[in-house]
Amino acid sequence: MGPNSRIGILGGGSWATALVKLILHNCDQINWYIRDPEDIEFIKKYQHNPKYLTSVELDTNKINFCYPIDVAIDNSDILIIAIPAPFIEKSLETYKGKWDKKFIVSAVKGIVPVHNMTVAEYFNRIYQVPFGSVAIISGPCHAEEIALERLSYLTVSSKNNADAAFIASKIECHYVMTKVSNDIYGTEYAAVLKNIVAIAAGISHGLGYGDNFNAVLISNAHQEIKRFLDKTYKSKRKINSSPYLGDLLVTAYSQFSRNRTFGTMIGKGYTIKSAQLEMNMIAEGFYAVGCIKEINKQYKVKMPIIDAVYNILYARISPAIEIKLLSEKLK
Repeated sequence: MGPNSRIGILGGGSWATALVKLILHNCDQINWYIRDPEDIEFIKKYQHNPKYLTSVELDTNKINFCYPIDVAIDNSDILIIAIPAPFIEKSLETYKGKWDKKFIVSAVKGIVPVHNMTVAEYFNRIYQVPFGSVAIISGPCHAEEIALERLSYLTVSSKNNADAAFIASKIECHYVMTKVSNDIYGTEYAAVLKNIVAIAAGISHGLGYGDNFNAVLISNAHQEIKRFLDKTYKSKRKINSSPYLGDLLVTAYSQFSRNRTFGTMIGKGYTIKSAQLEMNMIAEGFYAVGCIKEINKQYKVKMPIIDAVYNILYARISPAIEIKLLSEKLK
C-alpha cells in the first residue's frame, strides 16, 4: 500500500456516496462500482446520485465509473466495501480473479447471512485475504451528516497502524476527524450489535416508551456488547470510546438511523415486509440479529436485548409483550 495505490469503492448507497465525497477531497482518481448502469449515467450527467444523498455534488472528472464489478476489482489495489452485508456474496459471485494482492476496507456494519461472518471474517475465510490486509471503518457517523458537512469522527481499524493511518488520511477532511485502532474484531462486531440495539430503541419508541426507558435500555445494551466482546475476543479495548459507545449512541438516538426507524415502524404495528418496503433502505440489524443469535449458541453470553429483538422479528412475538418482559430484566 502506498501513494500510488488505486482505490475502488463497491456500492452505490448512501454510505458509499458519502465515502466517495470524502475520498474525492484527497485523491485525484477513484474507481466506483454501482450495480445499476442507469444510475451511473445519471451521475455522469448531473453529478448527483439519483437515489441517495441527492444533495451531494460529485466531481465526476475524478471518478472512473466501473461496470460490471470485475472492472472495479481488477483495477483497484484498495477496495472499500460499502455493499450491504446481505448482498455481498451475490455481488461478488461472478468475480473469478485473485484477491491475494487486494487490501480490503469494510465500511459495512452487518453480518454476511448464511455464513454468519462479519465482512472481515468473510473475506478471510472465503477468499483467503489475511486479516493483515483488512481494515474496518467505523463511526459514530451517519452518511447524511457527511452530506451536510457536519463535524464527524471516524475510526479506521487495522492490524497495522501504518495501513490504518493511510486509509484514515484518505477519508479525513475539514469536517471529518479520524483516529486509528488495531481492534478489527471489536469495532466490527460493536458496529453490528449497535444496529440491533437501535432496532430495540426504535421498537420501544414506537410503542410509546420515553427517553427515561431508552436511557436505561442503551446503558444495558452497552454492558451487553461488552460482555459479548469480552467473551468472544478479549482485548484491552476502551469500550467507552467513540467507536463503541459513541457509535451505539448515535445509532440508537439519531433521526438518521435506519435501524431505529425500522424498529419504530415495527413498534407502531408495521409488518417486517411493509416496513422494509416503505424505508426502501436496508436495516442491517434485521439480518444481523438472526446471525448473532446463531453465533451466541456457542458462547452463551447473556444478551436479553438481542434476544428480545430476535423474538419480535423472527419468533413473531408481540412487540408490546416482548418489550414489557425485557423491561423487567433491565437494571
